[in-house]
This record gives sequence, structure tokens and C-alpha cells, in this order.
Amino acid sequence: MIVLDVETTGTNPQVHSILAIGALDFDDRTNQFYGECRAFPGAHFEKEALDINGLTEAQAQNPGWQSEEALVRSFIAWATDCRDWTFVGQNPSFDRGFIEAACARYHIDYPFPHRTLDTHTMAYMHIALQGKIPPFDIRHHHSAINLDYILSYVGVPAEPKPHNALTGALCHAEVASRLLYSKKLLPEFEIYPIPFEVKP
Repeated sequence: MIVLDVETTGTNPQVHSILAIGALDFDDRTNQFYGECRAFPGAHFEKEALDINGLTEAQAQNPGWQSEEALVRSFIAWATDCRDWTFVGQNPSFDRGFIEAACARYHIDYPFPHRTLDTHTMAYMHIALQGKIPPFDIRHHHSAINLDYILSYVGVPAEPKPHNALTGALCHAEVASRLLYSKKLLPEFEIYPIPFEVKP
């Protein structure tokens, strides 16, 4: 599986650009990918997205950074050497959508499968199987599980801010390992105990 996290200029892959891609091969935790790029010409920007990744519009259009096309081609070259191309992450359809839209923009064949594994769903199911009630946002009428909640649930500190695509991917990978297999994965998180029963 490929644990994936994408930083963007907004939430719509048709008008917003990729700014960074972080990824990890779940079969080989040492096999990691990270790259940044400038926004494509004419890309739209959302303040909320830039607040998350800590960039300004000027920084996101840095002419010294590689193009979005170059970054996506590099990521595909790295990812297609992995055994399992299934994307894993927090709302991975978002990240997949941006990779797919960028491929369409530059006439690149999109090689990845449609199905993904979502750490939100993993956490919801894990909580329910413990006989507990998953947190719920009454005001917005949906699950209140976000990445920080899941990190706390599996015993890992909140992700540093501003958000970085590689640290995001590492957090998703550790979360997936602890929720799916009750096992620690990465040395960065080794000191943090798993707060629920570990399978034999």
C-alpha cells in the first residue's frame, strides 16, 4: 500500500494545484517520497488551504520550484516501483483526486486503482468494535473523527503545524499500522505505547 498525503492550494482538483506530495511504501517503511512544486499557472488559492500548509501565494508560485507536472511524474515513477498501489490516508479520495486531475492536465496515463483505504473508517470501526461510541459532531451532523483525534486514539502526539505532506504520510502510516495490526511501524513513534490491547 502507498500511504499518501498531498498539499494543495485548495479543495477542488480542477482549479487548485498540488504543492507537495508525501508518501511511504507500507511494505518498506524506509521507501519514502517527498517533493514540492509551484502552483500551475492560473491556479486558484483558498486561504484555508494555505493556512494548513503554512505557505503564502507568493511562496506557492516560486519559479525556483519544479512544476506540478514534474512532481507528479516523479511521484508516479517512484510509486509504480511499489508492490501494492492502493492509496491509504485520511480521506485518500481527496489526494487521489488531485493526482488524477494533474495527470489529466498533463496528458499522463493515470495508473492507480480507484479503491482506497481510509484511516477515518479504520478508526471508526476500531472504536465501534471496542464497544464505544465514535465521536459525533452534532452541529454538522457527521463524524467528529479527524487526524488529531485518531493520533491521540492510537497513542501518538498531534502532528506538528504547519502541516507537511511527508509528516502527514508518516502519521497516516503509523495510524494504519496500529489500527490494522496493533503494531508500531516507524521509529519516530516507537517511544509512544499503543493504548489499547495488542494482538498476540
